[in-house]
Amino acid sequence: MDPIQDRTEPHPQAPAASEDPAALRGYYRQMALIRHFELRAAEMYTRAKIGGYCHLNLGEEATVVGLMAALRPTDYLFTTYRDHGYALARGADPGRVMAELFGRATGLSGGRGGSMHLFDAGLRMLGGYGIVGGQMPPATGAALAIAHRGEPGPDSEAVMCLLGDGTTNIGAFHESLNLAAVWHLPIVYVIVNNHLGMGTPVEAASGEPALFRRGCAYRIPGARVDGNDVIAVRDAAQTALEQARTEHRPRLLEAVSHRLRGHSVVDPARYRSAQETERLREQDPLPAFRTRLIEDHILDQEAADRIDEECEQAVTAAVDFADASPPPDVATLFDHVYATEVANTHFGLPGDSPADSGLFADRPGKE
Repeated sequence: MDPIQDRTEPHPQAPAASEDPAALRGYYRQMALIRHFELRAAEMYTRAKIGGYCHLNLGEEATVVGLMAALRPTDYLFTTYRDHGYALARGADPGRVMAELFGRATGLSGGRGGSMHLFDAGLRMLGGYGIVGGQMPPATGAALAIAHRGEPGPDSEAVMCLLGDGTTNIGAFHESLNLAAVWHLPIVYVIVNNHLGMGTPVEAASGEPALFRRGCAYRIPGARVDGNDVIAVRDAAQTALEQARTEHRPRLLEAVSHRLRGHSVVDPARYRSAQETERLREQDPLPAFRTRLIEDHILDQEAADRIDEECEQAVTAAVDFADASPPPDVATLFDHVYATEVANTHFGLPGDSPADSGLFADRPGKE
């Protein structure tokens, strides 16, 4: 295999007969759901329904859906803090995702994680990580566990680890890639390159701005794909995952995408000119995919409008569910701190005196 592949040229437009029409409609529905969800999340943040940090997938829907379409249910997913769309495309209930953003007990992480820490073991989505690069060591460890448990082959599990362009410059990136190469691990590291590490252009922060080449020092093959084309992303990710499974070798995939808003909902993105903002809107993958499906007679205007309306209704229901859900009970504050019981654990609330805190005592209510 050629270790370097650049697939950012426009992906050949596949004839309708070569793709499952139902699958294509499903991709559009997922992209539309993510778009409506993220727009409503931004609105809920301004209404103070959502606190803390909140990072949106607006403009990256084709990348999100293409990557998730390539995963099997038995694969493991580790994401960055820009994780809402991945949870939705992986199959998480929109109400539970919105409830987590609201900090409610019915959320994916029980209201403890918020926007940046979505987690669902049943979906094998193992985070949402708030620290830049924090997902890379545990994702690499998960791939080590897979390699330890079984042999490579077409039925092997695999790990997909998402990261942003800024993560390629931190130590965990290089340490993880090196160990993955040395230990022959079934993992695909996916760089979602939206050209900006917060507000810093990739070219100003990376000695090698072609990020799919960054694995060369570890002999990890890399590929770059047009992140605005859901089919191209799916195909590139499937190829990388198949190689990771059958060879138990890591792969590096760069999806070149664009976020249409600032780094987070409170970032006005003043580092972009009006001309650049307009150019990115013209490249918006959602209306482009809608137009493509209509031209290929996969959808008509009425059917596309109906999908949009249904997605908007689903998001409205998600907001209503989150708003009606209770916050976590204070009595559960210390649940899930450790996976197993730990002796001499402090269970006091802030401001409690040592005598009232349960320090050096068994947890109240436990035998």
